[in-house]
Amino acid sequence: MRGSRLQLAFGTEVIYDDAEFYVGETDKVGIVGVNGAGKTTLFRVILKEQELDGGQIVTGNARIGYLPQEIDFSDREKTVWDYLFDARPIKKTEAELNDVYDRLATAEGEEQAYLLERMEKLQARLEEMDVYNAEGLLLDLISSMHIDDSLLDMRLGDLSGGQKSKIAFAHVLYSKPQILLLDEPTNHLDVHTKAFVTDFIKNYKGSVLIISHDVDFLNTVVNKILFVNKTTHKMKVYDGNYTTFKRKYAQEQVLKELRITQQEQEIKKLTDFIQKARQASRTNHNLKRMGFDREAKLQKAIANLEKRDKVYMHLKLKLDPKRECGKVPLEVSNLRFHYPFKENLYDNLSFALTSGERFLIVGENGAGKSTLLKLIVGALAPDKGEIKFSQKTDIAYYAQELELLNENLNVFDNTECDGYSDLQRRNILGNFLFQGDTVFKKVSVLSPGEKARIALCKLLLQRANLLILDEPTNHLDPDTQAIIGENFRDYTGTILLVSHNPEFVEQVGITRMLILPEGKIIEYSRELLQYYYIMNTDLM
Repeated sequence: MRGSRLQLAFGTEVIYDDAEFYVGETDKVGIVGVNGAGKTTLFRVILKEQELDGGQIVTGNARIGYLPQEIDFSDREKTVWDYLFDARPIKKTEAELNDVYDRLATAEGEEQAYLLERMEKLQARLEEMDVYNAEGLLLDLISSMHIDDSLLDMRLGDLSGGQKSKIAFAHVLYSKPQILLLDEPTNHLDVHTKAFVTDFIKNYKGSVLIISHDVDFLNTVVNKILFVNKTTHKMKVYDGNYTTFKRKYAQEQVLKELRITQQEQEIKKLTDFIQKARQASRTNHNLKRMGFDREAKLQKAIANLEKRDKVYMHLKLKLDPKRECGKVPLEVSNLRFHYPFKENLYDNLSFALTSGERFLIVGENGAGKSTLLKLIVGALAPDKGEIKFSQKTDIAYYAQELELLNENLNVFDNTECDGYSDLQRRNILGNFLFQGDTVFKKVSVLSPGEKARIALCKLLLQRANLLILDEPTNHLDPDTQAIIGENFRDYTGTILLVSHNPEFVEQVGITRMLILPEGKIIEYSRELLQYYYIMNTDLM
């Protein structure tokens, strides 16, 4: 795949300016750059969903598979099995081929020649899709990705966030593309599935382009980094993984700063000389002439002056409960819950949180982690049992799929909260990188990372003493993940957390873990967490 002289702007905002890149047929490429640099836009251009103002991206006739960051199934009534199997259009191709056979029975002349050529192409396409082994290959993939057989008859609309990610990923892999475009592919995946996906991509016989904030994942799977530079609006491909890129980029910045400093010194020297020449007497023809000569050099030096890469603001988050909670802010007793026509997710599940502790819920995709949080916040009703809060408990909830945001409202209106003036909210939104007119952007047009920042802002504004967090690091860059991890660690309230991010879990300072579906509660240790993530075959 090659991009040549790419030009793109949205109004006055330049995205690409004469940008170029090349990706080999088997390269595994991580795409990095700050928010708004044009990473996801690059995918949209490759998929022909966005037209360039100039230049082109050449992919030949390669089949392209795409996994978006936000999974939204168009046909929610379709079963998981049908959705997965239809990733290869075998039924459609066979129907077309049968139609050709029927028409060939009476065709003559040019029509017959056309139909014979069409028949060969359709037969070749079926062979390419491995039609005779297709079902077996899909079952192997389902087994390898630890997709439970009970999911196959479920409707797509009934899947949990983690299950959606797993099923959408399996669909893309089974479609057998020659180019894979993956946008935050490890979001919501449990460790076992992530391990399979990592191994699959490393051995994939095609090119893979990955947008990801998961540094460990990038370091493991990619052999190149494509850096989209928001300052220069250009692209550059670096050999090596993400850590190698960071080192090379830092070295480049040091050398670039030296060049810019020398260029600025030369410009100052020329400017001073020109000023001196202009102040010279009219009879000093030599100095005047030299001044004119320096002016030409100055214009050239200014035109060639390199730009420093802009240093962008980082999110600022300070969590401060407005009051202390009681000794037992939350108590769950004998909880039972099931979805219609499904087995119980929990039966007689009981636990209690103590003030100030950090309590982690661990389990495979579909074990009921997010459901438990929704039961606690009242979004779902239990079949049996009791959920009690202390009279002093104030709750703030961060939803995994950001569904608490109103897509039809703008950023500012989504953060409406009692006790804050408009000016105070504007200042707080500025700390979450929403400045100026960006606060009036409709949420529906924002990236998942921007939506995640709004959700975090809403969390801060409530000043609650019990935070209920469902995958809060999804969609966020590593720097922001580190910032919120530090703030959650220093937070004086209580935290109930679901997260597949071991580094973040460690940073927050977890005290105990609830293991689902068993309902077992254990003291936290990193080793035990890894055991339950990876070694426990019942859990995974």
